[in-house]
Amino acid sequence: MFIEVVNPNTTWSMTATMGPPSIESHYDEALAVPGILTEIEKGERDSVDGYVIACFGDPGLDAARELAGGPVVGIAEAAMRAAAVLGRGFSVVTTLARTTGRAWDLAHRYGMRDACRGVHACDLPVLALDSDPDARRIVTEACLDALSENGSDTVVLGCAGMADLCAHISAEIGVPVVDGVAAATLTVPSLFTMGLATGKRGEFATPPPKRYAGLLDGFTTGG
Repeated sequence: MFIEVVNPNTTWSMTATMGPPSIESHYDEALAVPGILTEIEKGERDSVDGYVIACFGDPGLDAARELAGGPVVGIAEAAMRAAAVLGRGFSVVTTLARTTGRAWDLAHRYGMRDACRGVHACDLPVLALDSDPDARRIVTEACLDALSENGSDTVVLGCAGMADLCAHISAEIGVPVVDGVAAATLTVPSLFTMGLATGKRGEFATPPPKRYAGLLDGFTTGG
């Protein structure tokens, strides 16, 4: 089984191909998508069995599902669905306040609007999660505040860069804390083992042949 984790915002190869160093705006997210699709196309040539989109905005997820023969799972969807199994309500703790709207949009899209009791920002830029010595404390405090305000049973970490903090925060705050990277990375092989992939009958069928020009010439479909 060959599962590829596509990290659109911090992996050197992704950034070098076509992508921002971090995703903290709609602009960043839009510019990350061509690089994601390039990785999916390469993965199909390399016989990858399934993919994880390792950014909490789940950028390019629908387009990736059109291209991929195997399952494609975004970390926000995987995290929210896992959290909904672990309690009646969950809170999302993300990075900058400007990204909270996107988390709400995704909760609505995935049918999790009722289970999602709040989205909270710790106001740390994505890259500061690695560089700020106080990052763990700041994110932990934001999780505690979210629990107090929302009365949630679980917390979803709203950034792939928070993955390493998951176990520590769960031990500190005493409730399940869900890291979407782990959730998605375990969901994809489960689907593959069951012989399941994205349905190709309708919306997620392979894109029709089309010629693209200019900067997008490399994305021409259908040969």
